[in-house]
Amino acid sequence: MMVASPLSMSRPLAGATLVVTRPSSTSAPLSERIRRLGGSVVRVPGLSLRAASSVGALSLFDRADAFDACIFSSPAAVRYARETLPSLQIAPRGRVFAIGAGTALALAQHGVLAVTPDERSDSEGLLELPALASVEGRRIALVGAPGGRDLIASALRRRGATLEEIHVYERAAPRLTRKHFDALAGAEDPLITLLSSAEALGHLVELLPTALLQRLQRQSLVVSSERLADIASGRGFSSIFRAASATPADLVEGAARALAHHRL
Repeated sequence: MMVASPLSMSRPLAGATLVVTRPSSTSAPLSERIRRLGGSVVRVPGLSLRAASSVGALSLFDRADAFDACIFSSPAAVRYARETLPSLQIAPRGRVFAIGAGTALALAQHGVLAVTPDERSDSEGLLELPALASVEGRRIALVGAPGGRDLIASALRRRGATLEEIHVYERAAPRLTRKHFDALAGAEDPLITLLSSAEALGHLVELLPTALLQRLQRQSLVVSSERLADIASGRGFSSIFRAASATPADLVEGAARALAHHRL
């Protein structure tokens, strides 16, 4: 039986190149963790984030103390809520919910304790929380960006909640340049792509040169949910590994498993 060396245990990503697809503004913690564990990083953002342009939607936050519950969809939702309205008291008089551990951590840094799913860090996991099972007549704020978390909004409305969708930021297609393409083309194998957004995947499929996309499709992909794994499979990826969540720690753990599998 092969025994792992102390070096391999402390640097489980040594020899691998990890493709980080998070927006440039949010990718630093994940990239830093990868480098600490011995991996190389190529940043190819699948999304670009910016503050919401609709002041009307943001004004709903003036009534935050009237909500029975407030759901934050991502760490970016927490960040842009604070940046757009610095005087905002994030916590309403009711409970605060977070999609996953990363969002809960972002809220905790502002002194807000959020309820988050234990089993699944996605929309389905949030909707399984007992506290959101009976919401008829309750007023709930869903804080995020347009076009995201539609499952949560529709499900809570079916359950009888009055839902306010508050868009504090917007997602857009990234501006990929020759710099990104050259970095990806020159990266050493094995490549392991980390993905936590179906929208980002769609942009990358559309914007990457065919040869570079095919190179990623032939190698390992780590995704943050079962739904995303299904979407990626339909987009031509075959060696897909499921991470426990979209947090840097869980994505990196998934990458370490993918690399170990590659070396078998």
